Amino acid sequence: MKRNDPTIERLGAVRPFARCSRRELAVLARTLTEQRIAAGEVVMHEGTVGRTFLVIADGTAVVQVGERVVARLGAGDVVGEIALLDHCPRTATVTAETDLVVHSCTRQEFAGLLVTVPSVTRHLLHTLADRLRTADCELAAVATAAAVAPASTGRR
Repeated sequence: MKRNDPTIERLGAVRPFARCSRRELAVLARTLTEQRIAAGEVVMHEGTVGRTFLVIADGTAVVQVGERVVARLGAGDVVGEIALLDHCPRTATVTAETDLVVHSCTRQEFAGLLVTVPSVTRHLLHTLADRLRTADCELAAVATAAAVAPASTGRR
């Protein structure tokens, strides 16, 4: 492994990989493919089979469930992991809001990374826990609002 390999340096600067050892970064460099995605391009379609995992290195993307925008993602954010972990259809549509630079891998490569690069696995667990906590809070807020709202009698 070259001491100043530019690919390893770039990967080490991306949040999910920041705690990786040089050995782990070398594995990532051999596994991940850097891609450029034009603004406006749909990166993933809700309801389709998941085949890739992406880490955004630069740019922003919009996440939609149905017609509702549920998140904006930027450098260091990951997409596609849920469908690869549970083998179910994509939960959202992701569209490049600006030109994107991403690091991607296939389902099989992703499965290998979970075993060979433990720090990435830990980062994904933290990411999923954060998303679950956010969803729980939003669900609790909706339930509270519904409980407080006056019941409609249907009369006018």
